[in-house]
Amino acid sequence: MNLIFLGAPGAGKGTQAEIVSGKYNIPTISTGNIIRAALRNETPMGLQAKSFIDAGRLVPDDVVIGIIKDRLSQPDCANGFILDGFPRTIPQAEALEQMGVPIDRVINLEVADEVIAGRMAGRRVCKECGSSYHVEFKPPKTEGVCDACGGALVRRKDDEPETVLERLGVYHAETEPLISFYDRLGKLVTVEGQTAVEDTTAMTLRALEEIA
Repeated sequence: MNLIFLGAPGAGKGTQAEIVSGKYNIPTISTGNIIRAALRNETPMGLQAKSFIDAGRLVPDDVVIGIIKDRLSQPDCANGFILDGFPRTIPQAEALEQMGVPIDRVINLEVADEVIAGRMAGRRVCKECGSSYHVEFKPPKTEGVCDACGGALVRRKDDEPETVLERLGVYHAETEPLISFYDRLGKLVTVEGQTAVEDTTAMTLRALEEIA
């Protein structure tokens, strides 16, 4: 089962991807996490990415795609995977198609901008492993401490209100067109994000039942 999770920043992609990952025993591949891992491990693609990051430039699509291709070739992806945070643009989606990676379903989590802004104010991320939490909807067992690795939880600059509005603007301009792209391919299912995480999960799992 090869899946993509689409949705604005803060729509709940990471949370739902983690749940689906556990249920079907397939890895969640977060672009940010694998780029950080490639940098840490100094892989050839990671070193390429580092040269752009050190220069204060965006990592170009061909380098990001190379890192993702390396990750998808690993044994734990043999039975499927979830892409979270990729593709972000139509050219990236087209490149993924050209790589010959079959995508079974694209889950589009739809949440209003004002709801997202409220949610993201409560989001916390582990400085060490990147695990995501929320002070209200997904609190850690110990306040301020990651359940997975014991690292400190922080509010990222990305989750500050003014940054959230900027990120939503970028999403609507660059990533939202992917909804039509995957709809034309007959792969899109839109899930309306609910107030309760478990309600969104129930709708997401129903959307996947027919291909599981």
